[in-house]
Amino acid sequence: MATIPFGLKTHAQKVCSLYKRALRNLEAFYDRRHVYRYQAVLLRERFDKNASIKDMRKAVELLKQGEEELFLQQHPIPKKFPLSPGGVAYERVVTPPDWVLDYWHPLEKAQYPEYFKRREQRKKEFIANWEKEFGKPDPKDMH
Repeated sequence: MATIPFGLKTHAQKVCSLYKRALRNLEAFYDRRHVYRYQAVLLRERFDKNASIKDMRKAVELLKQGEEELFLQQHPIPKKFPLSPGGVAYERVVTPPDWVLDYWHPLEKAQYPEYFKRREQRKKEFIANWEKEFGKPDPKDMH
């Protein structure tokens, strides 16, 4: 099965990425919604004006100019979403590993009987699949 290697982008993907980053840059500059929307419409018009260019050399040159313009006009403190890398809440929520549930008190487990019944069944299936693929552990290695 032929697949496109990770990291290669088509010209259209690069243009869409530039457009989205330019919109995010506008969001950082304009906090009033109506001013931002006006600037976004002007930006979209600039992109639509060059959408019908068939000459790839000219299209690549326009993309390069757009990237450079965005770099020169980027906001000094760009907006970041809280849960995105660099945001104030990035990786703040710690998801405990599954083995923590093994140490729950039986009364706590009794509150969720269907879940723990299914969990025990899946643990047995996992162990069976493991032993089928890798074999049973040697008793000498257990100590």
